[in-house]
Amino acid sequence: MADTNTIIGESILIKGNLEGDEDLTIQGRVEGSINLTKTLIIEPGGITKADVSVANAIVSGVMVGNISATDSVELTESGRMLGDIQAPRVIINEGALFKGQVDMGDLEMPRMPSSSKPVYRPAPRPEPVSRPAPRPVPKPEPKKEPPKPVAKPAPTKKGGSTKKKVVVRKKTRR
Repeated sequence: MADTNTIIGESILIKGNLEGDEDLTIQGRVEGSINLTKTLIIEPGGITKADVSVANAIVSGVMVGNISATDSVELTESGRMLGDIQAPRVIINEGALFKGQVDMGDLEMPRMPSSSKPVYRPAPRPEPVSRPAPRPVPKPEPKKEPPKPVAKPAPTKKGGSTKKKVVVRKKTRR
């Protein structure tokens, strides 16, 4: 028995639940749920608003809803998806738009034999970065204090003048 492929054409709108054991290619619109044992292909003009459970999914059009795949999910460069993906293999090509969460199953860490211990190595030190020498900071000049005013002698009682009398004597010749 040859593999068969059902195509939902560009002008077709299906509302409801789709189930099958063959590949399904969507060129038009599907709203509801899709449950397949084979591959779902949403072509660039196709729009799917559904919760999907398949073996494989290839999204080149618009997908709104969650995809659960037993094998893989691929978003091509023209694919647009809003929803969560659960699959062991997920491929998101450059140019694809995706908003949601990806669950690729349980992550089991390989166990080391009990006799071997993990080896911890320090991280390599980064190379020193050469920087220009700092410019000297000019020292602030000390503040100059203004000259102190000279105390003037107290005025005399007579004329109120503060002038001093200077006596000049003539030298006599002998």
